[in-house]
Amino acid sequence: MRVLYVASEVYPLVKTGGLADVTGALPPALLARGVDVRLLLPGLPAIRAGLPRRRAVADFGAAFGAARIIVERGTMADSEVPAYVLDAPQLYDRPGGPYGGPDGRDWPDNHRRFALLGWAAARFADGAADGGWRPDIIHAHDWHAGLAPAYLAARGGYRAASVFTVHNLAYQGLFPADRFAELGLPPDFYGINGVEFHGQVSFMKAGLYYADRLTTVSPTYAREIQTPEQGGGLEGLLLSVVDPLLPAAYGPADLAGKAVDKAALQKALGLAPRPEALLFGVVSRLTPQKGIDLVLGALGEMVRQGGQLVLLGSGDAALEQPLTAFAAAHPAAAAVRIGYDEEFAHRIFGGADIILVPSRFEPCGLTQLYGLRYGTLPLVRHVGGLVDTVVDADAAALAAGTATGFAFREASAGALLGAVSRALALHRRPAAWARLQRQAMSRDFGWPAAAARYLALYRQLRPDS
Repeated sequence: MRVLYVASEVYPLVKTGGLADVTGALPPALLARGVDVRLLLPGLPAIRAGLPRRRAVADFGAAFGAARIIVERGTMADSEVPAYVLDAPQLYDRPGGPYGGPDGRDWPDNHRRFALLGWAAARFADGAADGGWRPDIIHAHDWHAGLAPAYLAARGGYRAASVFTVHNLAYQGLFPADRFAELGLPPDFYGINGVEFHGQVSFMKAGLYYADRLTTVSPTYAREIQTPEQGGGLEGLLLSVVDPLLPAAYGPADLAGKAVDKAALQKALGLAPRPEALLFGVVSRLTPQKGIDLVLGALGEMVRQGGQLVLLGSGDAALEQPLTAFAAAHPAAAAVRIGYDEEFAHRIFGGADIILVPSRFEPCGLTQLYGLRYGTLPLVRHVGGLVDTVVDADAAALAAGTATGFAFREASAGALLGAVSRALALHRRPAAWARLQRQAMSRDFGWPAAAARYLALYRQLRPDS
């Protein structure tokens, strides 16, 4: 997996706020997980001074008011993360801060200074620098890098996937409409379905509209910016792009859409349309390591107690065949799809009530993190990374408001059924269940877990990388 982080700041070289902390901390965490992650930065004086040993890896010629743009490669001293610097003195070699001069005023050519940052990221995606190194994912941060997804979209065809992270929606990178002609984007990109925002060019809207996935710096902030109070006029766009693969959007503040997604999933699979049924989901390789034999052993009793199951995966024939046979014998209660389908996986996470992860061992685990994000409560074995990320809904955790799912210890169908029974009992208390969903959706696990979540997101976009 190759990932290019695109940002105007990085700690400790340049920092005006939390953006620099994120871009300084997440890449090393991803590097530790085996990701080939690199930074792309503007050639600001402080950045060039902080990366003294650089070598030229590309010449992008003249563009955006710079007579010559040289791409130089250095290494972050505190993390060993490779960093590319855009050496374009006419645009970046200035006194003051990253965005304005010593008088506190923004530079009048900021549209060109940061258009170059996004444009250069797209050039990397074409293999135009450093020996043809091509990122699988371009991860752009805040409005300064907001045009990167737009330049990628303008290329069409197969391209690097893009992630755009909102750090502060209050700063949107707004410029007069006549500056659009200087950006080198197709004319039809200036419109309501594009970079236009109330008669201006918005770099922030470009990132929101054209990126393949959107993230924010916290779950709470993600909810807040989808409201008129903090959405800055972009809340409608944000609401429309929250997992477009789901029939209905929802979030911790309004979970109503999840019931719609559940009903749509039941209908699509031919399951009985029972809103009161606890719908269990499995998205997994079908192997004993993943505990799928435990699911098979418990399945009859789960259905007898009123549960339903939807399963997506492939693996051992000794598990595929009896699971498929059970679904054929109980079509109103169980549906099994052998293989993998990314869109259908999203439908399961959005529509199921519980995501089953009964692994015999799990060093980290990503599936339970998906479940938490979607308010689809993880039911896991008490092992490995599952312990670190799921708090069992026992009496103490429920009272303390810290529970986020269900856990069992023994690797047996009986122990799994014990957790299933507890989940069924809590599901019959809708208010308590909704509180548990909101708690799950608000979980944050620090930089290592954030790196795991981003890696999971990148793998959704490029599963073969």
